[in-house]
Amino acid sequence: QAVLANLTGTRWLMVNLLYGAGLRLNECLSLRVKDIDLSGAKLIVRQGKGNKDQVTLLPKSLIAPLREHIERVKAMHDVNLTQGVGEAPLPAALAGKYPKAGYLWAWQFVFPSTTHCRDPYTGRTVRFHIHEKTLQRTVKEAARLARIGKPVGCHTFRHAFATHLLEAGHNIRVVQQLMGHKDVETTMIYTHVMNSSLAEVRSPADTLAT
Repeated sequence: QAVLANLTGTRWLMVNLLYGAGLRLNECLSLRVKDIDLSGAKLIVRQGKGNKDQVTLLPKSLIAPLREHIERVKAMHDVNLTQGVGEAPLPAALAGKYPKAGYLWAWQFVFPSTTHCRDPYTGRTVRFHIHEKTLQRTVKEAARLARIGKPVGCHTFRHAFATHLLEAGHNIRVVQQLMGHKDVETTMIYTHVMNSSLAEVRSPADTLAT
């Protein structure tokens, strides 16, 4: 909450998705319009870790701001099309099969870069997603402003997503599915940092102080 309080606009929305949907940084950056299901309150993560697709939840509190954000991106994309640009780079396997698909609205990145660049594979002018270092620097600065005296990065919010779900009593198998973990033992790592059990333990020092 302290970090998010120092963020606004698109950066605030992106970090909220890292925490609220348990996304890895690159999974958030790589989201395309077709992967967002606002009515179903879910996200589809394409080719996540292990090169597999998965479905995770979309926080209901983010549906309205995400819808407004997508509308702004759509307006920008429409202008780009009239200018003869507006193409998003496609996965290599699809680029050859559907060469014009990159212009379609469904394939646009949800968090596009503010500038165009040259696609190294096709040589065409495209609009890629926001660079990962941009959000990494943003989170680091927000943590500094919040005066948090421990390391905070984008992945911290994914860790918090899993830990807080387990603390809330959700089944570890459900959390495993949402996190996209192949083995439940990976998910069990988060049980080691849960606060619920520690809260019930009284330090011997506190006993002496009473």
